[in-house]
Amino acid sequence: MTLRINEMAPDFAADTTHGPIAFHDWIGDGWAVLFSHPKDFTPVCTTELGYMAGLKPEFDKRNAKIIGLSVDPVENHSKWAQDIEETQGHAVNYPMIGDTELKVAMAYGMLPEGAGTTSEGRTAADNATVRSVFVIGPDKKVKAMLIYPMTTGRNFDEVLRLLDSLQLTAKHTVATPVNWQPGEDVIIPPSVSNEAAAAKYPDGWKTLKPYLRVVAQPRD
Repeated sequence: MTLRINEMAPDFAADTTHGPIAFHDWIGDGWAVLFSHPKDFTPVCTTELGYMAGLKPEFDKRNAKIIGLSVDPVENHSKWAQDIEETQGHAVNYPMIGDTELKVAMAYGMLPEGAGTTSEGRTAADNATVRSVFVIGPDKKVKAMLIYPMTTGRNFDEVLRLLDSLQLTAKHTVATPVNWQPGEDVIIPPSVSNEAAAAKYPDGWKTLKPYLRVVAQPRD
């Protein structure tokens, strides 16, 4: 299965370190970030899970839940969590999904159909493509996806920045430019006429090109 932006995120039931969940119900009316790992006790993922635990309060402020997934049993996750806290200084404070039958990994296109029905005997290299981040909106649709190799640690500060942009552009009819940070100017999309823009931005905007109009970030 291949997922695309604005498609419905596959729903699933799974065991996690915080108990069983039904994914869409667990998301509720907020946002969610699902990030996956090829196997427990892998070095790069250990650093990522610890860092994400430290960032959790920032996601909480944005009404966004975070949840990890690893193609291993939940019991292993709990043991791994001890190593993560010891080496990274943060206890894992969010649920981690056990995907021993590979159902979630295949539903989200991280493993191909026919990859099998068990995580037993699979190495991290076998699961190397289970290295994705999915940002999911309150409508349960996929808003963004990031895919990394096993050898490159993910930048979760960038995921937070991405979430800020997604939430801003979902609330206001704007787009964010390259390297945008919260509080900086944004772009009025070409789909918004000058007349409509004038009604929304009475203080005006800067026109660099007819298709490139820059305005202060909406504050409400």
